[in-house]
Amino acid sequence: MGKKDVISKEILKNIARDISKHILHIDIKDDMEIINQEFTRVESRESDLLFQNGDEIVHIEIQNNHHKQMHLRMCRYYTDILFLYEDYKVSQYMVYIGKEKCYMKSQIQRDKMNYSYDIIDMRDIACEELIQSNDPSAIALSILCDFKGQDKQTVINTILRKLRELNDDNAFEKYLEIVNLYSTNRGLEENVKKGVEMLTVDIEKTPFYQMGVEMGVEQGKELGIKEATFKNAMVMINKFKLSIDDIVEELNIKKEELLEYMKQTKSK
Repeated sequence: MGKKDVISKEILKNIARDISKHILHIDIKDDMEIINQEFTRVESRESDLLFQNGDEIVHIEIQNNHHKQMHLRMCRYYTDILFLYEDYKVSQYMVYIGKEKCYMKSQIQRDKMNYSYDIIDMRDIACEELIQSNDPSAIALSILCDFKGQDKQTVINTILRKLRELNDDNAFEKYLEIVNLYSTNRGLEENVKKGVEMLTVDIEKTPFYQMGVEMGVEQGKELGIKEATFKNAMVMINKFKLSIDDIVEELNIKKEELLEYMKQTKSK
């Protein structure tokens, strides 16, 4: 994702909204007031997301790199917010989506001052919590979370498959763009690319599936899935230059069946 400044403010606000809903469990309703406030002292600063939730002002910042003075920046936001909303409770969250471990300070304790804000490191959240949701925005966010030692490609394939199942073509394209954006913050661009390749086969449109309808739905599904697996294997061999032995082990298929499928494919 690079430096945060290269991302449009609209995208940042959308990310902050999704994090508010799925991580902080504060759903920003249509009638909830979003505060578009630019704070100006020496430099101009605009918060990523600032909104009023009843008698509370919620401030969310998205950070994808380390800032050694983040605690001071958040404190300045806090005092600026107080100038406008002194009678409200102010809750501040800095959500870290960077690659490296977060080591930014979350408090200032000095002289007679005692200030703190909450840091949420997305890598501390188990991806399963969001993948199991049926909300596409939650599933897309899961790529920023902790995979708990699971194979990266398997997790990403699951994310993409669920997004495909839950959305029509237009909506899927939108969420695919979001997943691609998030993936750059985890170095997972190639994994997403491979996952998309594996989604290109529509099982129910394969010849084996159509033939299998005459033999029974379950048999048809089994044949369709097998052909889809072989097609995925061919993509991995031809496009990503993986060895047959590695693919057979990864996809849990028989080598002789894959070789026979490759032979039949070449003869057509």
